[in-house]
Amino acid sequence: MTSPAVLSISVTPKTEIDRERLTLGLQKLCAEDPTLQVRVEDVSAPVLIDAVGEMQIEIVVDRLHREFGVNASLGPPQVKYREALTRAASGEMKYARQVDGRGQYAHCKLHLFPGEPGSGYVFEIEVTAGAIPTEYIQSIKEGINASLTRGILSGYPIVDVRVELYDGSYHEVDSSEATFRIAGAMAFLDAAKRALPVLMEPVMRVEVSVPKEQLIEIVDNLSDRGGKIQSQEERANIMSVIANVPISGMFGYGTDLRARTLGRGTYMMKFERYEKVDRSDENGASPVRVPLGPTAPLNPSSIALPEPRDS
Repeated sequence: MTSPAVLSISVTPKTEIDRERLTLGLQKLCAEDPTLQVRVEDVSAPVLIDAVGEMQIEIVVDRLHREFGVNASLGPPQVKYREALTRAASGEMKYARQVDGRGQYAHCKLHLFPGEPGSGYVFEIEVTAGAIPTEYIQSIKEGINASLTRGILSGYPIVDVRVELYDGSYHEVDSSEATFRIAGAMAFLDAAKRALPVLMEPVMRVEVSVPKEQLIEIVDNLSDRGGKIQSQEERANIMSVIANVPISGMFGYGTDLRARTLGRGTYMMKFERYEKVDRSDENGASPVRVPLGPTAPLNPSSIALPEPRDS
């Protein structure tokens, strides 16, 4: 299974020349590594880089500096959370407006169902023939898709949901693709708010190898980072610990581990699954765990990559 992108970082070029260098550099890096993803919302906006881990981000930043001479400001790595629905719900929207003396009308009813992990967005049509013209059904689907990308709780995309369009109505004159796109989006939001949405976070499988005498300290540290210990095994006085840890708890772990073990500890990390965010304090509150902060090469706020050397 290909690991999904679990972190994102923004890159803001200093000049137009740097933007050109950044574009060329990222084109080459993405061609070499299909797991690297780049998003550009506007030609003047920061470039967003999605990566499978902190190390991948560090490598990309280093190569942009050394190989392509990019001078840019970097934002701190951000966790790519998701939202998911936990129960079935129904929604309805009857969109009826008067704009500049002209009527606008669309009406749709739908059911939402949580999908299986990895199932994505499934759209099913159960409308009685003639209730909604075929040309408007695609617009409803597009409207729902737009709502999926914006989420309900915190603006993160909603994943793995099945939508069943089961009824609706239209007007011969006032209905249009645009009105049904709006109605579809709003009906989805109406249902999603009732479907008990939850925030989901990427959890990593972390395997740490340390000298036996440092086991307790390392286990406690993983627990402090939100980890759940899965197993421990001794091999020639070296302890191997496997834990599932939210990616938000793994920022700076490599540097921390080296410092705690004087360079004798090693670790490997890979994506395990998405899980519901559950951070309960002693008072029963469940705040979202915020990133602990990036490692030394990626200090928060802004980093200026050096200007390219003259050849």
